[in-house]
Amino acid sequence: MTFEVWFAPLLEQFFTARLMLQRQASPHTIGSYRDTFCQLLKFMQSRLHKAPAALIFADLDTPLVVAFLDDLEKRRGVSARTRNLRLTAIRSFFQFAALEVPSHAAQIQRVLAIPNKRFARTLVPFLTRPEVDALLAAPDQRTWSGRRDHAFMLTAVQTGLRLSEMTGLKADNFSFGAGSHIRVLGKGRKERCTPLAKSTRAVLKAWMREPTRSEQGFLFPSALGARLSVHGVQYILNKHRVAASKTCTSLTRKRVTVHRFRHTTAMDLMQEGTDRSTIALWLGHESVETTQIYLDATLAMKQKALDKVPPHKGNAVRYHPSDRLLTFLGNL
Repeated sequence: MTFEVWFAPLLEQFFTARLMLQRQASPHTIGSYRDTFCQLLKFMQSRLHKAPAALIFADLDTPLVVAFLDDLEKRRGVSARTRNLRLTAIRSFFQFAALEVPSHAAQIQRVLAIPNKRFARTLVPFLTRPEVDALLAAPDQRTWSGRRDHAFMLTAVQTGLRLSEMTGLKADNFSFGAGSHIRVLGKGRKERCTPLAKSTRAVLKAWMREPTRSEQGFLFPSALGARLSVHGVQYILNKHRVAASKTCTSLTRKRVTVHRFRHTTAMDLMQEGTDRSTIALWLGHESVETTQIYLDATLAMKQKALDKVPPHKGNAVRYHPSDRLLTFLGNL
């Protein structure tokens, strides 16, 4: 006999016991999972006409999960990649539920069997050196915000830190002694150190000498001293992209984000001959295979490799059209 299991307490236990205590998930992961279940609960409410607090675990079956994922794509217009991220959050919850409510094993296994949606992998977008130079020159460094933005972008493009890592930086993340570096606690609660270039070190030292506006000690705070939000960072980058596009027109066709700075860091390292394992450690990738995407990102690197290969000998033969009737038959 299967007993009813209330959905709300199980979901609350998943966030508090599983994500926060056991896995010690990052705020970014918790935020992403929270957004997934907020969207899912609203969808279930509209579909089942039940308040989220009144739902039982059995309500979240495979057809409903698939319908939710399809709705994300068709009505909200999300990409297949985002759809798969939402499914990852749901799978994580059901893996937790497998231990808590084994009486619903069949339902759980069917949901866990929902496959990811395949999608075409596009080339990794990155910025060229002239584009980066134009962006770094765009802020008006006579102002506090201009000096902040210049230091923020220079640090991001040299270190390849993630957005959450950049906005959470504080003075104690830095070491300016021998072997200057930034130490961050990144994705998956993994600590890593990233070396600082001489120019980046000089800019950061000058920035840190300015009076802080953040009571929490954030290195790149908002004008009010709070931690920069995702939208706040994007506003800053968009503003400087527009300004920089006046001198570097290729920026008018590109979107500038912290993640694109991260790709640019990887491509700079790749083009200088850095091996994949070192780049994976630099960026904090869990697997070296993740770094494989940068190998296909630029035709310039492929052309450079091709130029080192001795060309094969070939004889050019002039084309002579064949008989018109035979050509007609051959094209049938």
